[in-house]
Amino acid sequence: MAPGDTATTGLTVRNDSDIVEAYSLEVVGDCASWATVEPARVSLYPGTSETVTVRLEPPRSPEVRAGAVPLGVRVLPAEHPESVRVLETTVHVGEFRELRTELAPRRRRGWLRGRYRLAVRNQGNAPVEVGFTAGQPGEELGFAFSPDKRKLEPGESAEVGLRVRTGKPVWFGTPVVWPFTVDATETGERDEPRPEESAVRAPLDAEFVQIPIFPRWLLVVLAALLALLLAWFTLVRPAVRSAAKEAANEAVQPRPAPAGEQEGAGQTPGAGARTGTGTGAGTQPGGGGTGAAPGTGGEGTAPGDGTALGGGLQSAHTIDVQTSGGETKTGTYRVPKGSVFGVTDIVVANFQGDEGLLTITFGDRKITTIALETFRNQDYHWVTPIKVPENDTVTVEVTCEKPGTPANGRRSQGCHEVMNVSGVLSGITQ
Repeated sequence: MAPGDTATTGLTVRNDSDIVEAYSLEVVGDCASWATVEPARVSLYPGTSETVTVRLEPPRSPEVRAGAVPLGVRVLPAEHPESVRVLETTVHVGEFRELRTELAPRRRRGWLRGRYRLAVRNQGNAPVEVGFTAGQPGEELGFAFSPDKRKLEPGESAEVGLRVRTGKPVWFGTPVVWPFTVDATETGERDEPRPEESAVRAPLDAEFVQIPIFPRWLLVVLAALLALLLAWFTLVRPAVRSAAKEAANEAVQPRPAPAGEQEGAGQTPGAGARTGTGTGAGTQPGGGGTGAAPGTGGEGTAPGDGTALGGGLQSAHTIDVQTSGGETKTGTYRVPKGSVFGVTDIVVANFQGDEGLLTITFGDRKITTIALETFRNQDYHWVTPIKVPENDTVTVEVTCEKPGTPANGRRSQGCHEVMNVSGVLSGITQ
């Protein structure tokens, strides 16, 4: 008989005793949960019999396995219970197949691949070997099950992994939806499926949403960057070059000297270019024009290169002053005896970025006082030289308030300033 159906069979009870007897009838064995006897109690006179009906209703469940199931009916006399008997027979339960499947998730997002879980349960009453298949209208997707087959006993469940993969990535644009189906089918030979079984095996619908590698907003950012680059090369860069060229041209133009220099020297300062006087090449009096005197609190001075100019020799000297924090030191260059030093250019370097004061003096004339923190390199130029007579000094006085940090990144222990003074060293006319 098929599970879910109803079947009946008859059982005849006969009283062979010499008294009236009542008999109780009860189904025992594996069929007891789904078999009944009608009526369950009969009374018989001696020598009489009665046929009762045994009703069989096996449920459609994996708990009732297909095959031969023993059926027993116990007949218990009320007056002579020691004469109880159990009548036995066999019921053949037919086979049915039913698979329950569930796919999670039904929708997965990814760049190239997605993973799913397929749960399958054998709801039938016989062992089955299950295979798994997937399909789509096109050929854009590839499918792989792990494992691809599984044997299930009645009531047993299993979980199978499904990997879906696309062949080509989507670089830009909107996500692409790829629909596909998943089915679990029984492998091996079996009877013709019943209509309700075919309905259970309907394939499961699922989707793989392939998202672009680069999001849409990235296109907007790239377009904006490209527009900025075009604007830079077509508009901004030419303007910057033009401004830099103008600034370079302005840097080489003459600039006025400080007012203190004009008052101290009583002469008109120039900037950058200077002119010499005379046409002849004079000679250096007083020992050949080296004229270097050691600086107080600083290093010695370097002589000039001895280039001949009108009325004297071009001469340059360096005054190097190193000062500890909170102290004041000076560096000097003394004009040799029998000579006059016509100063045309001075360049002051504060390469450490020290803080404090620097004062420049030619003899007894103070030329300028500069705050160190206001410059790194400072230069002054005069068309008409400022004359420093023999035995007078060019003096640099440095008051160190806070040492700076040189290019090596380590803060210095003291201030360090360098001044180069250049001009024409001429002999005194007798």
